[in-house]
Amino acid sequence: MKLTRTMTLAPLALALMGLGFTASAVTLRIGNQGDALSMDPHSLNESLQLTVVGNVYEPLLTRGRDYKLTPALATDWKQTAPTVWRFNLRKNVQFHDGTPFTADDVIFNFERAKDDGSDMKSYVGQVKEIKKINDHAIDVITTAPFPILPELFTGWLMMSKKWCETNQATKPVDRRKGIENAASFRANGTGPYRLRERQPGVRSSFVRNGNYWGKIDGNVDEVIFTPIGNDATRVAALLSGEIDVMEPVPVQDVDRVKANAKLKVMQGPELRVVFLGMDQKRDELLFSNVKGKNPFKDKRVRQAFYQAIDIDGIQKTVMRGAATPVALLLPPQVNGFDATLSKRLPYNVDAAKKLMVEAGYPAGFEVKMNCPNDRYVNDERICQAVAANLSKIGVKINLEAETKGTYFPKILSRNTSFYMLGWVASTVDVHNVLYPIMSSPGEGGRGQFNLGAYSNAKVDELTQAIGSETDLKKRNAMIHEALKIHQDDIGHIPLHQQALNWGMKKNIDVVQLPGNEMPWKFIKVNP
Repeated sequence: MKLTRTMTLAPLALALMGLGFTASAVTLRIGNQGDALSMDPHSLNESLQLTVVGNVYEPLLTRGRDYKLTPALATDWKQTAPTVWRFNLRKNVQFHDGTPFTADDVIFNFERAKDDGSDMKSYVGQVKEIKKINDHAIDVITTAPFPILPELFTGWLMMSKKWCETNQATKPVDRRKGIENAASFRANGTGPYRLRERQPGVRSSFVRNGNYWGKIDGNVDEVIFTPIGNDATRVAALLSGEIDVMEPVPVQDVDRVKANAKLKVMQGPELRVVFLGMDQKRDELLFSNVKGKNPFKDKRVRQAFYQAIDIDGIQKTVMRGAATPVALLLPPQVNGFDATLSKRLPYNVDAAKKLMVEAGYPAGFEVKMNCPNDRYVNDERICQAVAANLSKIGVKINLEAETKGTYFPKILSRNTSFYMLGWVASTVDVHNVLYPIMSSPGEGGRGQFNLGAYSNAKVDELTQAIGSETDLKKRNAMIHEALKIHQDDIGHIPLHQQALNWGMKKNIDVVQLPGNEMPWKFIKVNP
């Protein structure tokens, strides 16, 4: 299938000339299985969303090629008291419209990110207040000592206070309610690339920011980002040269792409763990034939589901080896991973059937499962395999696989009984899993992505203590206890850690970060 372009060559050339480009300007065409659902950096805490808008907007601190913490809009930072962090802001930084970046913008973004419609509350949930020292210095005051605060700020992107006020975009785009504003389709960041054209679900184009404060190591002048949901069409576009980079390469097509002399595949472990969640709060499940009861409140049912899933079979037949089964909601590369808890419950259909009988469901039951079909590698096929596995214990899964454009508003509104989700610990620390995923839903983004409302008071207590503890031995002991409680509770059902598969032309050099980020400023297209 041939992809079409919405601009002819002549208008494109004129546009490039108007931006100061020459005839030798380098254009990079990226094809992805999904699209960023909004240009608003506070609207959705989702990897593709953040990697796209993260080329336009910037955080105070970021991650370099080695994934280590590095300055961005803040030049330096230090802890001046147990609950106070001083950040010095970079001077002479302008938003794309020429407005200067100052401390007022940071304070505005703090209020915006903790708004009800924000999906980024957990990034600022530990912050009590931000005080302006001067235009280029702030004090961030936390509710309790929080030594990993700088790591968390890498995911919090800065918007222009003036632009948001002028364009009636002071509130974030709320994906749960389908609310949109100017920030849905337009953008005004400080980043190395500017948004030029936005056609949601069709194509977006970005051009290099000629007034960027920092260094752009790559040579890409223009990025054309095209969502191509169909795997076969996406692969065909790469093979034909219609696109230059694709993500992800379907696991069944990796060898085919590798075999092409003009192409290469970049592979590596991703920090993402894919898992299943279950509604453990309602007295009666939504979308189930069980009336007056919630089977998922019974640990025996949750464990039966866990042990009925043939994770090795999914790894071999669905993922083609491009995944590693896990027993925790974090991979080994994340700080706080506990190898003593890395053994999964055994796959055992007979044991699962016995648990279902003991729980009072000898004939099983019926329930709907929500699943995306354009977010993870083979996401819909994973859900289909899970449904087939669960049928062996009498559970009928009514699978609802859909684009993330409708999937996320649904599950983030907790309008689900059983769902699949993936999580990247962007701070590379276990707290970024404990706080948003395992903790009881509460204020400040706590449990914001604990969509089944799993709740254990001891896990909540330990999570708060882990956030403040600086003694490594004590902290690790608390981490072990919290992870063990959640694991024993079957709070969620871990599946696997994904592998990254990016395909591209051989003359393209790309930095592949383990959080599945693709910074365009590092990309170089060689002759």
